[in-house]
Parts: sequence; structure tokens; C-alpha cells
Amino acid sequence: MNVIVKPMETDEDKKGKAYYHLPGLFEFYELYKVFLPLFREHREYFYDWCEIGSIYGAPGDCIWDGGRVGFGDEDLADVASLMAEYGISARLTFSNSLLREEHLADKRCNDLCRMFEKSGNAENGIIVHSDLLLDYLRRTYPGFYFESSTTKVLTDFEELKAELDREEFRFAVPDFRLNKELDKLKGLSDTQKQKVEFLCNECCWFGCYDRKKCYENVSRKSLGEKCEDHICVSPDAGRGYRFSDAMKNPGFIGIDDIQNTYMPAGFSHFKIEGRSLGSAIILEFLLYYMTKPEYWLNVREEIYLNSMLDLF
Repeated sequence: MNVIVKPMETDEDKKGKAYYHLPGLFEFYELYKVFLPLFREHREYFYDWCEIGSIYGAPGDCIWDGGRVGFGDEDLADVASLMAEYGISARLTFSNSLLREEHLADKRCNDLCRMFEKSGNAENGIIVHSDLLLDYLRRTYPGFYFESSTTKVLTDFEELKAELDREEFRFAVPDFRLNKELDKLKGLSDTQKQKVEFLCNECCWFGCYDRKKCYENVSRKSLGEKCEDHICVSPDAGRGYRFSDAMKNPGFIGIDDIQNTYMPAGFSHFKIEGRSLGSAIILEFLLYYMTKPEYWLNVREEIYLNSMLDLF
């Protein structure tokens, strides 16, 4: 394994950069195994103002997961090796909101932590909802940094500010319905701004009043509890996820917004959702958010023509 030792970025280096946090650490391992060499070897294809801040996800049998039902079954060592080779932060998604004390001893989840706590040169992180789990992780695996999960559905701005002020968290993801509260967002301190990670491409109904229940339903399923499927209250629920619909969402953050509104205001971190989607739609996100339009075909061809990758 050829591990890339990246020089430590200074504050000056970070100015003018957007950091994308991409979905599917385990779920889309095969896609990233093809995309990451392309991103390194043909950097001219991609915007020079953006970098990959992290790739996040959880394997399919992880009971600490809770935002989406994971389906990745890749070997842990292979995933850790890929992230180490490219110097990318791996983020474990442990966003189950319903954990109890007895769940903390789960072997699979603890094995995940032991594997990723000190793998590679990039610092790895954990996305967490439960304070019970957060306290356990901080005591047991101090090598990680932590992010407050969007599954908390922080729609009240004062609650978001309180979350940003918690020293346990390096980042916090507000509910997407706060994305366009620009007057309030611009009033945050510089320290608070650098901890905000915006969820850019949410397709959920902007008027949804049941989002927490949706996440809790996934948490129950991750724990193996028998429960009915959550019934989405969106009037367009039958359409499923469509990027074209997400772009019309009032909370959508596109590349023009990132470059011309959020970055000048002091924000740098942007999360792309999509762990439960397919590789083909993830590729569309990578094209739209990171790739110069004149090179979209080049990237598509490199991905589509790779005989080892099944996009559909």
C-alpha cells in the first residue's frame, strides 16, 4: 500500500477552499476505488477550489448506524487502506438515536472503531447522534474527532448555535431548512462558521413535520427491532430521490451558492447526502459539485468503461 503523506494544511492554504463530505465509505467503495485515482491523476478535470474533506458511511450490519439503513459489505481493512492511500478522512456514521447501554458492547461496531481510529495519516471521525454513545466513544477511542449528526433535526437556530458551541464536536450539520437563513448564519462567529457543515442536496419535503420519526424508524431497524416501515408524509413521496427534484428544494445549495454566497461568508464545509442511493446517482453528484463541465464526459467515460464497476 502506498500511503500518501499530505503536508499539513495551514490556515492560509484553507482559504478559498470548499470541503465536500461525500457519502458511501462502505456503500460505494468500488466507485471511489475508481474515482479517487482519477481525482488525483487528472486534477485538471476538477474545480481547484474544492477538496474532499471526508467520505462517510457504515457497513450494513452496524447497529450504531441510524440515519440510513447501510448496505456496504466491503472488507474493513480494504476500506481503511483506500482512505489511507489517498489521505482522506474516513467518517463512521453512528447516528442511531435510540441506543441503550447494552448496545455499547457491540463487537462489530467496536471492531470498526479499532480499525479506523488510527489508520492512515488523515484524522478519522465519527458522526454521532446519541450522547450516550458519544461519551463512550470519547472515553474509549480518543483518536477520533466527532460530528453532530443531521438526524438531530436542528431546525431552531438557537439550538444550532448551542450545538456549535459544544467543545465535543468539530462539526455540526444543521437541518437543511436552516440552509437559507443567511442573515442569521452570517452572524455566527468565525469559529462557529468553521464548524457548520451544510447538507446540500436534500430531497426531503421542505414542509416535512415527521423527519425525526423517519430517522427513529431507521434506528429501530438497525437495532433489529420489528417495526412497520415509516410512511413518508411528503406529497411526492412516490417519486423517490431525484437530483432534479432536490435542485428545486428551497434548501438546496448548488455550486453557485457555494462559491458566491457561502464561501465569501466564511463557510467551508458541505455534505452531500446519498448513502441509500446507487452509484450512478453518486457519480452525478461528483460531476455536478466537483467536475468542470467540459470534463464531465471524460470522467463519465473513465467510470462507465471500467469493467470492474457495476453502476446500476
